[in-house]
Amino acid sequence: MTKPPFRPRVLLIAEAANPEWASVPLEGWSHSRALAGVAETHLVTHIRNRDAIARAGLVEGRDFTAIDSEAVSRPLYRAAELLRGGAGRGWTTVSALNSLSYYYFEHLVWRRFLDAFRARRFDLVHRLTPLNPVTPSILAARCRRIGMPFLLGPLNGGVPWPRQFDSARRREREWLSYLRNAYRLLPAARSTLRDSSAVIIGSRDTWIQVPPTFLRRCVYIPENAVEPARFPAPSPRPARPRLRVIFLGRLVPYKGPDMLVEAAAPLVRDGRIELTLVGDGPERGAIERMIRDLGAEAGMKLTGWIDQSAVHGHLREADVLAFPSIREFGGAAALEAMASGAVPIVMNYGGPSELVTPSSGYLLEMGPRASIVARLRAALEEIARDPSRLEAKRQAGLRRVRTGFTWEAKSRQVLEVYRWILGARPDKPDFGMPLPDEIPISPEISS
Repeated sequence: MTKPPFRPRVLLIAEAANPEWASVPLEGWSHSRALAGVAETHLVTHIRNRDAIARAGLVEGRDFTAIDSEAVSRPLYRAAELLRGGAGRGWTTVSALNSLSYYYFEHLVWRRFLDAFRARRFDLVHRLTPLNPVTPSILAARCRRIGMPFLLGPLNGGVPWPRQFDSARRREREWLSYLRNAYRLLPAARSTLRDSSAVIIGSRDTWIQVPPTFLRRCVYIPENAVEPARFPAPSPRPARPRLRVIFLGRLVPYKGPDMLVEAAAPLVRDGRIELTLVGDGPERGAIERMIRDLGAEAGMKLTGWIDQSAVHGHLREADVLAFPSIREFGGAAALEAMASGAVPIVMNYGGPSELVTPSSGYLLEMGPRASIVARLRAALEEIARDPSRLEAKRQAGLRRVRTGFTWEAKSRQVLEVYRWILGARPDKPDFGMPLPDEIPISPEISS
């Protein structure tokens, strides 16, 4: 008799999960839908996501529950907007105030599902978002008290500001980042790790922050992935007179668009490359002036904000993604570039350095601003001299994404964590840290 597949009943908590938004909300949505393919899931999210999720075809009550915590979250969000001093800056302030409102969100989740927990209608609770490792969970302790396994993560964050970029830190209005460790004084900060059955850690920087006593419960799985349906196999790049380079991200100091413009300007003026900056943000005016001052208007353009679907078209037309962000937690842009056939140039620091390998892209060492500009220019000049060197990296990047960084692959990795928590496998999963160049489909990974 064939053994039925292992499909646990999971309450997925993703306060941020929205198919129509970008960044963390899109990630929460994509991750939750992938897990629905390997488990019997019910999604719990914030009421702000309800209409978009319904438009995506899920039925409220049956497939998902929307929690209305606006009485607390709305005024705290408005306070964060005032304190951060403008969109695109002060994310530490936003995270801090969101952590306060999240207590109330989880309190409402507990009230809504306590009877279901007691009746054992779920096998485990999995908090997908917030990703921020400094946002405590009161549910971890409450679930432990009633014997309900609680999984936390992926958690990702805490990449230190490079000492060479303290001025950028101030321009980003990251005042609270100087007091980041104060989160340990928040209620439930320590018990969150203590009472979780397991914790998924999304980056090496976050792993380092975990107290050693809790590491035996931690599993490393990078947070980001791509949906193959949105990234069909790219067509071969034709030979063309100018290398096509793209930047993708918010125009803010730590993303480094100014360093890229300065590095690329001589090659643009010589007609060897063309540069497209996709995104918008508070630095846009300064970037536009910089392009004019460098005499590079003919070969550089800014698209401003564009819809997510249009982003993929730009990536498919590009040869290279140049993304010199100096403090990136995840680095989804690098994965999307590799999935589209564009070779990434990233800093060998933070999240992108765990996604891109020397086989699949270029990693630049951290240093003062002038050093990064020089290294970035040297990489662009090397590629412009011989664009054919990109093909091997392009193919390696495509293989890397398809074998280890799709949402389907991630869901199967998380399923192994479920199996471990619930006693269906004796050993803790270990996929490597960072993940290898090509992640084989192991027979031990449940399909």
